Amino acid sequence: MRLVGLGVGPGDPELLTLAGLRELKAAGRVFVPVMSADEEGRSEAVVRAHLPVDAPVERLTFALNDDVRGSQQRRNELWDAAGAQVAEHLREHGGTAVFATIGDPMIYSTFTYLAATVRRLLPAVEVVLSPGITAMQAAASAAGLHLVEGTESLTLVPVTREVTGLRAALRGGGTVVAYKGGRRLDELRAEIEAAGALDRSVYAEHLGTQRARVLPLSEVTVSDSSGSVAAPYLSTVVILPPRGGRGEQL
Repeated sequence: MRLVGLGVGPGDPELLTLAGLRELKAAGRVFVPVMSADEEGRSEAVVRAHLPVDAPVERLTFALNDDVRGSQQRRNELWDAAGAQVAEHLREHGGTAVFATIGDPMIYSTFTYLAATVRRLLPAVEVVLSPGITAMQAAASAAGLHLVEGTESLTLVPVTREVTGLRAALRGGGTVVAYKGGRRLDELRAEIEAAGALDRSVYAEHLGTQRARVLPLSEVTVSDSSGSVAAPYLSTVVILPPRGGRGEQL
C-alpha cells in the first residue's frame, strides 16, 4: 500500500511534474482537498486536466481557509475523517492512493495531517512525497523577478492569523514571501510600507488560472465595503530586498 502526497503546483496544469503525472496515472484512487464537497478545488482542476473524464477522483472536505483559533477541534475532525476515508480505500483495494495538493506537499500542506491519520490507521502504509512548484516560484516567474541573489536569504511567512512574523522577517533583511494573507492584506501592506519596502513588493493571486493577477502591491485596490483590501486566501506577496548593481549580492 502506498499513499502519495503529490504537489500539483500553483494551479496551471502544465506545471505538474512528469513524476507527478506518472503517479496520477498509476493511482487506483486520487483524492483532492476541497472546502465544500459540491465545489471543485484548484488541485482537482489540475488533476482532471490530465486524467480521463471517468477517472476515480474523490473529494475530501477540509477547513482549508479557517483561521479561527477556536476551530481546531473542527480541523482535527475533518483531518481524521479524511484520513479514515483514504485508509478505508487502501485497506479494501491496496495499491496506490494519491492525495493531490496545491503547491508542494512539504510546505504548509494539509497532506501532513492527513498522512498522520492514515499512518495511525494503517501502520504498514508507505508514504511517498512528490514535490511540486510553489506559489512563490510561480509569482516570481510571472513578475519576472529573481527571488534571491548571491548571499541573500529567503524567508517564507504565513500570514493567516497575524503579521508579527512578517514584521520580524522584514527586519531580518533578504527576500520575504508572505503566504495566505488575503484576509489581512491591508495590515500586511501597512507593515511593508512602514518598512520602506512597498516599492519592492509584488502581489499575486489565483496563480495558474485564468483569473491570475500579478501586479505591484502598491497598485492593489481597495475592493470591499469596509475600506479594507479584500483578497483571496491563497494570495502571495513577494518583498525583495534593496539591490545594487549586478553581482553586488555575492
